[in-house]
Amino acid sequence: MEKLTNGTWVLIADGEKALFLRNDLDGDIPVLNVVREEAQDNPKDIDQSANKPGRMQDTGVGQRSAMDDTDWHQLAKERFADDLADILYKQAHKHKFERIVLVAAPQVLGELRNKMHKEVASKVVAEVPKTLTNHPLDKVAEVIRNDLAAA
Repeated sequence: MEKLTNGTWVLIADGEKALFLRNDLDGDIPVLNVVREEAQDNPKDIDQSANKPGRMQDTGVGQRSAMDDTDWHQLAKERFADDLADILYKQAHKHKFERIVLVAAPQVLGELRNKMHKEVASKVVAEVPKTLTNHPLDKVAEVIRNDLAAA
């Protein structure tokens, strides 16, 4: 359970919301306290799309093909991962944390890994591929403690 020592940060994120937490006790009985909260307004893609997908002229006479529309919802999630990576870099640079556990859906974890600066990546002590952003903090601490103990 050495991964969740006193002072270790925990980032819990999905594509729209993130909680930056700090463990204020040891790993056996973690007590997670909110350090920072981030959220972005990211409506469903259909609510963000202005028009129906376009069409373009094909090679044949009178033939037209549909074009894929931009998935604005997915794009916003990827940008949120960029924002989180920037926040983590700035906080690491200010020496706010020396160790961090990342808790996020697998897709979000992948995006974060791709965007994360090597200075932050070197401080990651564990990853938990689960979405826990809407769970109470005591439940989050229990899930993380159990996942890290099993690893």
